[in-house]
Amino acid sequence: MKSKEMELDIIENKDGKQGNDNEAFESEEQQHICTDVEISSEGIDDASAKMGQHNKSLLEKKVEALQGYMAKHKDQIHLISQLVLAAGFVAMVIAACVVNFHRAVGLLVISLVTIFFLVWDWMMERYGEQVWEALAPIRDLLSRNWCGIRWIIYMSVLVAVVCWLALDTAQRGTRQLVSFFGLLLFVFLTLLFSKHPFRWSWQTLVFGTGLQFIFGLLILRTTFGLGALRWLGNKAEAFMSFTDTGSKFVFGESYTDHFLAFKVMPILVFLSSVISMLYYIGFMAWLICKIGFIMQVTMGTSPAESMAAAGNIFLGLANSPLLIRPYISELTLSEIHAVMTGGFASISGTILGAYISFGVDATHLLTATVMSAPASLAIAKMFWPETIVSRSNRPVKMDKGESKNLLEAASLGASRAIALVASVLANIIAFMALLSFFDAVLSWLGGMFDCPQLSFSLICSYVFMPLSFMMGVSFEDSFIVAELMGIKTFLSEFVAFQKLSELINRRKAGGPEYVHNVKQYISVHSEAIATYALCGFSNIASLGMSIGALSAMAPDRRSDFSSCGLRALIAGSISCFMTACIAGMLYIPDSECPHLLSVEFNNTSMTNSSQMHACCTELYNSVTVYEPWNVTTGDGFSQSSLLGCCTLTPSELFNCSLML
Repeated sequence: MKSKEMELDIIENKDGKQGNDNEAFESEEQQHICTDVEISSEGIDDASAKMGQHNKSLLEKKVEALQGYMAKHKDQIHLISQLVLAAGFVAMVIAACVVNFHRAVGLLVISLVTIFFLVWDWMMERYGEQVWEALAPIRDLLSRNWCGIRWIIYMSVLVAVVCWLALDTAQRGTRQLVSFFGLLLFVFLTLLFSKHPFRWSWQTLVFGTGLQFIFGLLILRTTFGLGALRWLGNKAEAFMSFTDTGSKFVFGESYTDHFLAFKVMPILVFLSSVISMLYYIGFMAWLICKIGFIMQVTMGTSPAESMAAAGNIFLGLANSPLLIRPYISELTLSEIHAVMTGGFASISGTILGAYISFGVDATHLLTATVMSAPASLAIAKMFWPETIVSRSNRPVKMDKGESKNLLEAASLGASRAIALVASVLANIIAFMALLSFFDAVLSWLGGMFDCPQLSFSLICSYVFMPLSFMMGVSFEDSFIVAELMGIKTFLSEFVAFQKLSELINRRKAGGPEYVHNVKQYISVHSEAIATYALCGFSNIASLGMSIGALSAMAPDRRSDFSSCGLRALIAGSISCFMTACIAGMLYIPDSECPHLLSVEFNNTSMTNSSQMHACCTELYNSVTVYEPWNVTTGDGFSQSSLLGCCTLTPSELFNCSLML
C-alpha cells in the first residue's frame, strides 16, 4: 500500500512540475508578444513622428527652432531686454532734461533714487555677506563698549534737543514749549501705567521718538523736505482726481452732488486697485521691508512687529497683519500688543485718499502716516514691555499675494474695496445717527437742570481739552480740537475728519470767527495739530475689527488678542497724540494774516477779535518807513490793510498818523 501511495505522489509531482513549466512558458510567450507589440507601436509612433516632421512646413520648423533657442537662452534674452529698456529709459530722461530741465526735475529725481536702490540691492545681494564679515572687528568693538556708547548717544540726543528747543523758543516764542512738555507728559503716563514698569527698553524709547522727531524735522523744518512733501501731496491729489473719470461714467455728470458717496468712496476703490498692483509687482513688499528693517535695527524690535508697523503706513488695520500671517501664532503677548498698536496708530493708504479729498492738508496726512510708525512701536514696547525671548526672530519673507498677473491684481484690489466702501458708509450712517441720538438724549436730560446745550460733543470737549492744550493747541481752539478727539475715539475718525474739513472750509471762506460767541473755525496751527491727533484708527469700532481679523488668522490666540486689545487701543491713541506734540513743536504755518485782514476789512460786519489784533501787530512789524511820505508793507500785506489796522487798533510800533 505504501509503495502505491508513493508512486501516486511521484506522478502528481511530475504533473505539477509539468504544469508549472507550461505556465512559465506561456508567460514568457506573453512577455515576448507584449514586447513585440511595444516595439511595433514605438516603431509606428516614430514613423508617424517622422512623417509629421516631414509634412511640416519650413515656417513651422523655423518657429519651433526659434522657440527652442529662446527657451535655451531665456536668461540671456531676459537680461538683454532689461538692458535695452533701461537704456531707452535713460535716453528718455536725458532728452527730457535737455528739452526743459526745470520741468524734468521730478522725473530725474525719481530715476536717480530708483537707480540708487537697485544698485544698492544688487550690491547687498552679491557682496553683503563679505561686507558683514569684513566689519566683524568693528562690530566686536561696539558690542564690548556698547553700554558706554549707548549712554553717550542718549545724553547727546538729550543735549541736542534741549539746545535746539531753547534756541527755537527764543526765536519763535513759547508755544513750542507747551508741545514739548506735552510730549514728556504722554511718555510719563505711558511709563506710569506700563504693564511692566521697570522692564522697558531705553533704546526703543529714544530711537523711536528720535526717528519720529527726525522725520518731522526733515519734512516740516527744511525747505527741501517741506517742498518735496508738498510736491508729493499735490501729485497725490492729481493722481486721485483720475477717479472722477470713472465716477462720472457710472454716476453721471451730477455725481458731485453726492460728495461722500460718489466722490469720496470711488477713491477707495481706485487706490485699493493701485495698491494691489504695486503689491503684485513687488514694490510694496520691497518698500515695507526697507522701512521695517530700519526700525528693527535702530529700535531693537523683532522682525515681525517691525514689518507690521511698516506695513501700517500703507495698508489698513486688518490688512497689515497679513504680512506676518505665518508668524502670528508664534508672537509673544508684547509683540501682539505692538502689532495691534501699530494698526490703531495709523490709517491705510486708501482712507488717506478720502481724507485728502475732504480738503485736509495732504502734507500733514502724509507726514503723520510716516511719523506714527516708529511712535507706535516706541509706545507699545513701553506700555507692554517684552519679558520673554521672542520666538519670531527669523527674517520675515513676503510673497506677491494670490494674483496670477497684473490685471487680476487690479481687479482683485477693486473687488476687495467693495467691502471697505460698504463698511465705511454703514459706519458713517450708524455713527452720525448715534451721535444725533446721544445729543438729543443729553439735551433732554440737561434741560431738566436748565442746561439744554448739553451734548456728547460738549462732554468730549471738556474731557479731552487738557490733552489738546498740552499738544500745543491754543486755549481758545483747544475745546474744538478736544471735541474732534472725542468723536474720533468713541465714534469714528471718519466722522471727526469730516467735521475738521468743515472747520477748514469755514476758515478758507473768510467768514466771521465768532457767531453768537461761538467759534466758527480754528487757526492753521491748530488744524495741523488736530490732523496729526486724528490720523489713526484708534476707536472703539476698530477694536472689534482688529480682534476679529487677527483671530481669523490665528484662532488659537483669540484670548491673547482680546486681552491685549484695550491697552493697544490706548497706546495707539497716545502714539497719535505724541505725533501731534512733535508737529506742534516743529510746524510753522504760513501767515494767514494778509488774507484775513483783506477779507475782514472788505467785510461790512468786521469782527474785533484777538486774531485781528495779532495780525495787525504782525503787519506793523513788517512796515518800513523810508520817509514820512514813503511807507511800504512787507510779507504780503497791503496799504489798505495797514489803514484798516490803524483805524481798528493803533499801535506804538508804527505812527498811524502817517496813514490818516
